[in-house]
Amino acid sequence: MHAIIERELSRADRDRRIKEVQERGENVAKFTELMEAIKARDEEIKAMCAKALEEIGQGKTVSEEVKLKLEQLSSDGLKLQARLIEVEQKLAARTSYAGAAGQRKSWGEQVIESDGWKRLVEAKGGRTGKIELKAVTTISSDPASAGAAIEPMRVPGIQYPPQQQLTIRDLIAPGRTTSNAIDYVQELAFQNMAAPVAEGQPKPQSDISLQEKTANVRTLAHWMLATVQVLDDAPQLSSYIDARLRYGLALVEEDQLLNGDGLGQNLLGIMPQAQVATGTATSNVDQIREAMLQIRLANYRATGIVLHPADWCAIELLKLTDNSYLFANPQSLSPQILWGLPVVDTVSMDQGGFLVGAFRIGSQIFDRQAPTVEVSTEDSDNFRKNLVTIRAEERLALAVYAPNAFVKGTLVVVGP
Repeated sequence: MHAIIERELSRADRDRRIKEVQERGENVAKFTELMEAIKARDEEIKAMCAKALEEIGQGKTVSEEVKLKLEQLSSDGLKLQARLIEVEQKLAARTSYAGAAGQRKSWGEQVIESDGWKRLVEAKGGRTGKIELKAVTTISSDPASAGAAIEPMRVPGIQYPPQQQLTIRDLIAPGRTTSNAIDYVQELAFQNMAAPVAEGQPKPQSDISLQEKTANVRTLAHWMLATVQVLDDAPQLSSYIDARLRYGLALVEEDQLLNGDGLGQNLLGIMPQAQVATGTATSNVDQIREAMLQIRLANYRATGIVLHPADWCAIELLKLTDNSYLFANPQSLSPQILWGLPVVDTVSMDQGGFLVGAFRIGSQIFDRQAPTVEVSTEDSDNFRKNLVTIRAEERLALAVYAPNAFVKGTLVVVGP
């Protein structure tokens, strides 16, 4: 009887392994197909941008055909990116011995389940080598997300600071690159002097200012020390990586995309390149509407608004004469929308400032390297002090194609 059971278990294990190999092969093929589709989409965007610049150079306004095509490419790109993330998560997922479908792993779980980490635990030293980790899009207590890895640790002395929702990246068109720099053409200004002209009379001259730009891929990274005893405490290590290193990268990325000054190793963010608001409104809500108009008159359509949380709170607290709220409903969750556009509230925006933009057409992120974690005891005097060094880094570039697709300003009323 035992022999029969063992044979059945062996057969089930073999079938499970064959199925895993087949599924992985299918996912790799899908991944390759999606990467090619994203690359083709990026080429189409470049071609459409070139066509738009050509039309502007001929004294024409950008045709509706080109605008619609760019908007469609942006929308298609988001769908491709979502499919790519889904495939990446499937490739990163593990399958249980019983053959049940694997769940997405958090950063910490991916590290402690890697072969390099297991070798490090067994050897009590050495290096894991580089471990590519796929981002978990939503952290929650759902088993399909980070699961138990993100549950609060009941260990005295360990505190977890509040964490903001990072959404600037969500506004910007996604992209990928295998290079260390992105070369593109940026439109600085366009003076349209086209006018009716009598026969035989000189034609007016229009001017366009173009500039070749290079968006260098920059590295965002940091590291931390932990005691070697953490090797035997996987949940604690998982929490360290997820709650500190991963969040730290996302937080600095948020600030760089918005405020980077382009000096040294900084990205050149959107705020330093945006146009200054020219409106004369005397209320925050009207100021933002005038900024949207300024973008529309530049032949773009705004797709998002960025505010400091305190300034968004001030807008939500606006009331009518009967003391009812103008925008919010205290008894339910109100969507963060103003003038039909999504509002991103982030502390990366200075209080009192605002940014309105056509983000998906005017800018694009190019990811060169997904967040990567490396663990080692061979650093400084780690071996003597029973410490391990854990490092996280990512590489990306930001291209701002049209500065006049963005308008920044200072609110007339700051905070609630």
